[in-house]
Amino acid sequence: MNKPKAVILLSGGLDSVTALALAKENYQCYALSFSYGQRHDAELNAAKRIADYFEVTEHRILNIDLGQLGGSALTDQTIDVPETPTEGIPVTYVPARNTIFLSYALAWAEVLGAHDIFIGVNAVDYSGYPDCRPEYIDAFSKMANLATKTAVEGNPINIHTPLIKLTKAEIIKLGIDNGVDYSMTVSCYAANDQGEACGRCDSCQLRKKGFEEAGVQDPTHYV
Repeated sequence: MNKPKAVILLSGGLDSVTALALAKENYQCYALSFSYGQRHDAELNAAKRIADYFEVTEHRILNIDLGQLGGSALTDQTIDVPETPTEGIPVTYVPARNTIFLSYALAWAEVLGAHDIFIGVNAVDYSGYPDCRPEYIDAFSKMANLATKTAVEGNPINIHTPLIKLTKAEIIKLGIDNGVDYSMTVSCYAANDQGEACGRCDSCQLRKKGFEEAGVQDPTHYV
């Protein structure tokens, strides 16, 4: 328990579990997940399994209902999840989601006396979300170190994005090397109550492609 503390944003998907596995090597891990009005609970159920598997120090699930705001296929049942590529930023983008999640992680880090936050954002094989880009993370980091008591007192907050420049295949290989069992994860935008993936949405397509290019058998539970 001499390891420093870190807050890990844990969705229950492929990228976040890989980020957790990497953080576990050097930190006491405090996992943070959100029930934010998403279409299904399958990812949250996966996050619980993953947190237990990696024996995190603490796992919290916060309720913040972004469904009240809508504006995304992931939080508004009247907007269909697309099954074919779309132009520009897709309707599965949830407005300001990573900013909201990182802000909660920042607050908990201050309370814990942690100076490190891990988020599994990726800017290579991803859906084109603006809050997954390196320049966004740099801007948030600057804000975090201007806005927090701990940073002003000389203990800066570090936002770690170990996957941001990796392909999905590279992420999968890295995770396997660090003990990740990807059969525990759920990435699908439209998973059913049993946690089975649709196999058709953008997230499923990226995931399938990643396992194929990694030369690793896809352990995903599809409908």
